[in-house]
Amino acid sequence: MVDSFKFLPRLIGAFYQTVEREPELPIPWTPVERPLSALKFGLVTSGGLYVRGAQPPFDVEREKREPTWGDPTYRAIPSATTPAEIGVSHLHLNPLFAESDLNVVLPINRFQELAAQGVIGGLADEAYSFMGFQGFPPDTAVWETIYGPEIAAKFLAAGVDCVLLTPT
Repeated sequence: MVDSFKFLPRLIGAFYQTVEREPELPIPWTPVERPLSALKFGLVTSGGLYVRGAQPPFDVEREKREPTWGDPTYRAIPSATTPAEIGVSHLHLNPLFAESDLNVVLPINRFQELAAQGVIGGLADEAYSFMGFQGFPPDTAVWETIYGPEIAAKFLAAGVDCVLLTPT
Protein backbone atom coordinates (compact mmCIF):
# COMPACT_ATOMS: atom_id res chain seq x y z
CA MET A 1 0.00 0.00 0.00
CA VAL A 2 1.25 3.49 -0.89
CA ASP A 3 1.29 6.02 1.94
CA SER A 4 0.63 9.34 0.19
CA PHE A 5 1.21 11.23 3.42
CA LYS A 6 4.49 9.61 4.45
CA PHE A 7 6.59 12.77 4.14
CA LEU A 8 4.09 15.17 5.70
CA PRO A 9 3.93 16.01 9.39
CA ARG A 10 1.43 13.63 11.04
CA LEU A 11 -1.02 16.42 11.88
CA ILE A 12 -1.17 17.65 8.28
CA GLY A 13 -1.45 14.10 6.95
CA ALA A 14 -4.32 13.40 9.34
CA PHE A 15 -6.04 16.62 8.24
CA TYR A 16 -5.77 15.77 4.53
CA GLN A 17 -7.14 12.30 5.18
CA THR A 18 -10.29 13.77 6.74
CA VAL A 19 -11.02 16.15 3.84
CA GLU A 20 -13.49 14.73 1.35
CA ARG A 21 -13.13 16.11 -2.14
CA GLU A 22 -14.70 14.82 -5.31
CA PRO A 23 -13.26 15.86 -8.66
CA GLU A 24 -15.28 18.61 -10.33
CA LEU A 25 -15.00 16.98 -13.74
CA PRO A 26 -14.51 13.39 -14.77
CA ILE A 27 -10.90 12.47 -15.44
CA PRO A 28 -10.41 12.40 -19.22
CA TRP A 29 -9.02 9.20 -20.68
CA THR A 30 -7.94 8.87 -24.29
CA PRO A 31 -6.79 5.42 -25.39
CA VAL A 32 -3.64 5.24 -27.50
CA GLU A 33 -4.54 3.80 -30.89
CA ARG A 34 -1.11 3.82 -32.54
CA PRO A 35 2.17 2.20 -31.52
CA LEU A 36 4.47 4.24 -29.28
CA SER A 37 7.02 4.29 -32.10
CA ALA A 38 4.59 6.48 -34.07
CA LEU A 39 3.91 8.96 -31.27
CA LYS A 40 5.64 12.21 -30.36
CA PHE A 41 5.72 12.90 -26.63
CA GLY A 42 5.61 16.05 -24.58
CA LEU A 43 6.75 16.25 -20.96
CA VAL A 44 5.21 18.23 -18.11
CA THR A 45 6.36 18.26 -14.50
CA SER A 46 5.02 19.87 -11.35
CA GLY A 47 8.52 19.87 -9.88
CA GLY A 48 9.17 23.63 -9.98
CA LEU A 49 12.03 23.39 -12.48
CA TYR A 50 13.48 26.39 -14.31
CA VAL A 51 16.56 27.15 -16.43
CA ARG A 52 19.13 28.88 -14.23
CA GLY A 53 20.26 32.26 -15.51
CA ALA A 54 17.64 32.28 -18.27
CA GLN A 55 14.38 32.15 -16.30
CA PRO A 56 13.25 33.37 -12.92
CA PRO A 57 12.70 30.71 -10.27
CA PHE A 58 9.17 30.15 -9.03
CA ASP A 59 8.09 32.70 -6.41
CA VAL A 60 8.77 30.78 -3.20
CA GLU A 61 9.44 34.02 -1.31
CA ARG A 62 5.80 35.06 -1.74
CA GLU A 63 4.71 31.58 -0.72
CA LYS A 64 6.77 31.89 2.46
CA ARG A 65 4.92 35.14 3.24
CA GLU A 66 1.55 33.69 2.12
CA PRO A 67 1.61 29.93 2.88
CA THR A 68 -1.79 29.29 1.33
CA TRP A 69 -0.64 30.67 -2.07
CA GLY A 70 1.27 28.82 -4.80
CA ASP A 71 2.93 30.28 -7.91
CA PRO A 72 0.70 29.25 -10.85
CA THR A 73 3.10 30.24 -13.66
CA TYR A 74 5.09 27.79 -15.79
CA ARG A 75 8.50 27.56 -17.40
CA ALA A 76 9.36 26.15 -20.83
CA ILE A 77 12.37 23.88 -20.52
CA PRO A 78 14.17 23.27 -23.83
CA SER A 79 14.75 19.53 -24.28
CA ALA A 80 18.42 20.24 -25.09
CA THR A 81 18.95 21.77 -21.62
CA THR A 82 21.54 19.94 -19.57
CA PRO A 83 20.75 18.84 -16.00
CA ALA A 84 23.41 21.26 -14.70
CA GLU A 85 21.41 24.17 -16.14
CA ILE A 86 18.22 23.22 -14.28
CA GLY A 87 17.26 24.75 -10.95
CA VAL A 88 14.55 23.59 -8.55
CA SER A 89 12.27 26.14 -6.91
CA HIS A 90 9.71 24.30 -4.81
CA LEU A 91 9.08 24.35 -1.06
CA HIS A 92 7.15 21.07 -0.98
CA LEU A 93 9.75 18.60 -2.22
CA ASN A 94 13.34 17.76 -1.50
CA PRO A 95 15.32 19.32 -4.39
CA LEU A 96 18.26 16.94 -3.86
CA PHE A 97 16.52 14.17 -5.82
CA ALA A 98 16.00 16.34 -8.91
CA GLU A 99 19.41 17.94 -8.58
CA SER A 100 21.15 14.56 -8.37
CA ASP A 101 19.13 13.05 -11.25
CA LEU A 102 16.90 15.37 -13.27
CA ASN A 103 15.19 12.35 -14.81
CA VAL A 104 13.50 11.59 -11.49
CA VAL A 105 11.38 14.73 -11.96
CA LEU A 106 11.61 15.34 -15.71
CA PRO A 107 12.76 12.29 -17.72
CA ILE A 108 14.14 14.24 -20.69
CA ASN A 109 17.25 12.09 -21.08
CA ARG A 110 15.29 8.84 -20.82
CA PHE A 111 12.84 10.02 -23.49
CA GLN A 112 15.70 11.17 -25.74
CA GLU A 113 17.12 7.65 -25.43
CA LEU A 114 13.73 6.10 -26.23
CA ALA A 115 13.44 8.33 -29.31
CA ALA A 116 16.98 7.44 -30.46
CA GLN A 117 16.15 3.73 -30.08
CA GLY A 118 12.91 4.14 -32.04
CA VAL A 119 10.78 3.08 -29.08
CA ILE A 120 8.88 6.39 -29.34
CA GLY A 121 8.41 8.55 -32.39
CA GLY A 122 9.98 11.65 -30.89
CA LEU A 123 10.13 14.21 -28.11
CA ALA A 124 8.89 17.80 -28.21
CA ASP A 125 11.57 20.47 -28.30
CA GLU A 126 10.22 21.95 -25.06
CA ALA A 127 8.99 20.46 -21.81
CA TYR A 128 6.96 22.48 -19.31
CA SER A 129 7.32 22.87 -15.59
CA PHE A 130 4.86 24.09 -12.99
CA MET A 131 5.29 24.46 -9.27
CA GLY A 132 2.80 21.85 -8.16
CA PHE A 133 1.67 23.35 -4.88
CA GLN A 134 -1.26 25.65 -5.56
CA GLY A 135 -2.16 26.67 -2.05
CA PHE A 136 -4.66 25.29 0.38
CA PRO A 137 -7.32 24.91 -0.66
CA PRO A 138 -5.75 24.52 -4.11
CA ASP A 139 -6.61 27.19 -6.65
CA THR A 140 -6.13 25.78 -10.15
CA ALA A 141 -8.35 28.29 -11.96
CA VAL A 142 -5.44 29.96 -13.79
CA TRP A 143 -4.14 26.55 -14.89
CA GLU A 144 -7.56 25.57 -16.19
CA THR A 145 -8.35 28.82 -17.99
CA ILE A 146 -4.99 30.17 -19.17
CA TYR A 147 -1.86 28.06 -18.75
CA GLY A 148 -3.30 24.62 -19.49
CA PRO A 149 -4.85 25.75 -22.79
CA GLU A 150 -1.62 27.65 -23.68
CA ILE A 151 0.55 24.59 -23.20
CA ALA A 152 -1.96 22.32 -24.94
CA ALA A 153 -1.89 24.66 -27.95
CA LYS A 154 1.91 24.67 -27.96
CA PHE A 155 2.03 20.87 -27.83
CA LEU A 156 -0.54 20.58 -30.63
CA ALA A 157 1.45 23.06 -32.77
CA ALA A 158 4.57 20.94 -32.15
CA GLY A 159 2.77 17.77 -33.28
CA VAL A 160 2.70 16.15 -29.83
CA ASP A 161 0.45 13.09 -29.57
CA CYS A 162 0.94 12.11 -25.91
CA VAL A 163 1.93 13.98 -22.77
CA LEU A 164 3.60 12.46 -19.74
CA LEU A 165 2.98 14.35 -16.51
CA THR A 166 5.45 13.68 -13.73
CA PRO A 167 3.76 14.90 -10.57
CA THR A 168 5.84 15.58 -7.52
